[in-house]
Amino acid sequence: MFYSSGISFNSARDPYFRSSFTFVLKNIVPSYIPPDSKRLKTTLLQKERARIDDLLQPIKTMWRKAGVTIVSDGWSDVQQRSLVNILAINECGAIFLQAINIEDEVNTKEYIAEKLTAVIEDVGAENVVQVITENDPVCRAAGLLIEQKYNHIQWMPSVAHTLSLALKNVFSANNTKDVAFKESHWISKVVEDASMIKNFIMNHTMISSILSDFSKLQILAIANTRFASDLVMLKRFRLIKQSLIKLVNSDKWWPAYSSFNTEHAQLVKYKLTDHSWWNQVDYILSFTEPIYSMIRMTDTEEPCLHLINEMWNNMIDKVKAVIYKHDQEGLKRSQHFTLLCIPF
Repeated sequence: MFYSSGISFNSARDPYFRSSFTFVLKNIVPSYIPPDSKRLKTTLLQKERARIDDLLQPIKTMWRKAGVTIVSDGWSDVQQRSLVNILAINECGAIFLQAINIEDEVNTKEYIAEKLTAVIEDVGAENVVQVITENDPVCRAAGLLIEQKYNHIQWMPSVAHTLSLALKNVFSANNTKDVAFKESHWISKVVEDASMIKNFIMNHTMISSILSDFSKLQILAIANTRFASDLVMLKRFRLIKQSLIKLVNSDKWWPAYSSFNTEHAQLVKYKLTDHSWWNQVDYILSFTEPIYSMIRMTDTEEPCLHLINEMWNNMIDKVKAVIYKHDQEGLKRSQHFTLLCIPF
């Protein structure tokens, strides 16, 4: 059935699929005939829709009592189509409302505001207390249009998306005209090196196979749409550091890459055996860990708005503490080196 109909193998994990076989094994249903495609598309689908609506009704009845937040989340599917999910969330739970395909649309503030307005009216404007979107300029402008239309509705940016944008700026510090970006340019260079190493290993099957001899974990291929994708990549690098070093120092390394770009392979080995490069990776992970932790805590369905201010202040303090400690240790090493160089 799976092979002949081209059904995704992930469907075997579906609890309904597994429970149906369990039911058949435990029960004999004489003269049972599986539903045909027509029933699946019509009457059975309508019954299932009605059943789901009944299950959601207790949550919807709480919208008027407790208020509801409309949340939109932009992402790209496996076919790289731009989609926007819209959900309604309150303390009783989240309900998925719709997904909008915007790949053929002009992504303007008016278009986003129009789609959000339609959802607000469908949910009931009197029930909505706030709208949360991504923190890009178009969504911010759309949020202001919503606030102008509904005096009682407040727009708020997604905390997780805001922090992700901050990390994106940290990892792509290419604006050399800005002093802060100029001082942080080395971070983007470390990320570029890690991406180069990742691509080199993953693009060569033999090298990836050899890496599996040293590590049960592989290098991750992370979609750019995922929050903090560069940071996740560096975290995996640090986790399999010793395995990567063993890979490039093993007797199998030279035969594995001899047929490829030798200069490229030598650069990969140089980076992976360079202690200063790994020290830079460690430093990046240390001062970004508080930011990443807050992204993880806020990128959930659990209500945490009342905790944001305290979490934000703690995050800033932790980042400052790591950077201050690193700068002080660097200053001490510099002073120690200067003393060693002074002739007595």
